[in-house]
Amino acid sequence: MHVAHLSLADFRSYARVEVPLDPGVTAFTGPNGQGKTNLVEAVGYVATLASHRVAGDAPLVRLGAERAVIRAAVVRDQRSTLVELELNPGRANRARINRSDNVRPRDVLGLLRTVLFAPEDLALVKGDPGERRRFLDDLLVARAPRLAGVRQDYERVLKQRNALLKSAAMARRSSGRVELSTLDVWDDHLARAGAELLAARLDLVAALQPLVRAGYEELAPGGGPTLLQYRSSMGEEAELGGGREGLYGALLGALGAARKQEIERGITLVGPHRDELGLRLGELPAKGYASHGECWSFALALRLGSYELLRADGGEPVLILDDVFAELDSRRRERLAELVAPGEQVLVTAAVPEDVPESLKGVRYAVAGGDVSRIA
Repeated sequence: MHVAHLSLADFRSYARVEVPLDPGVTAFTGPNGQGKTNLVEAVGYVATLASHRVAGDAPLVRLGAERAVIRAAVVRDQRSTLVELELNPGRANRARINRSDNVRPRDVLGLLRTVLFAPEDLALVKGDPGERRRFLDDLLVARAPRLAGVRQDYERVLKQRNALLKSAAMARRSSGRVELSTLDVWDDHLARAGAELLAARLDLVAALQPLVRAGYEELAPGGGPTLLQYRSSMGEEAELGGGREGLYGALLGALGAARKQEIERGITLVGPHRDELGLRLGELPAKGYASHGECWSFALALRLGSYELLRADGGEPVLILDDVFAELDSRRRERLAELVAPGEQVLVTAAVPEDVPESLKGVRYAVAGGDVSRIA
């Protein structure tokens, strides 16, 4: 799988740009602030319908423009698919596949898969639990695009349930009486969607564990075993077996047990949105105990594990390394480069050509002032 051509219109700093791409390694080099990351961000957006840098679409549209357009020719199994995305902040985005308008943006998911390494990855280890939940869910959708709908359903139900809990909390304070029959319905919806999401996460963590451990050993030989631990908001005593039906029952029971506290606080306290992916290095949690270099190795191992998992599913993903080498010491830099170099397509950004390791020599583009020029 690779991107053969990238075309942008009013995306970030680019009014218009056309970039032909080849399999193998392509490096975009140039001073900071010239638009290197914007190019690989657009590729990642085609794969995930989201940016790795910002939460919303508004910053992706060039200042003064109403919309942005990303076009990518994606080649898989020697067949090319043209994917077009129109970003309309404040309105619905639009998508086309091979010039057909009869598609939703969500239908694009799965046509291109990427694994992106970026300086922001350090937050996977050092950041809040939401960073790790997002990592799991993004990988779930990359493997099985239908789970994007499950994720959206859960978030929609959660929003409705939180609104009801907030109203109930206000009613209790004002009159002392609360009507709970509607809450029973939302409990059922939340438990159903939550059980499916939770089951998928548990399967993913089990599949990812040995790959992350192997990736960490490749980057930091002898650095100690890594462990991924899924921690449910239902408590350590919660039974996480029994498949979806078992998880549905467990979630429904946990919601019932937490109802009094939830009404008092006006928010849902149980469910996948409150779960945590624990990362351990040896006997200690990585967060707060691992050194800076160990945190980097763990974060990179999570990405390498993701890559190997997607690769095993079929269709090698595009690897994106966005300004990551400047953050690494020389040993980790060279080892990471050696590990990713065999990828079908590897896109690299760096402020200076010297930051790109020798093992990633390939096509080079110079990026400056909105101009993207092939130099090798």
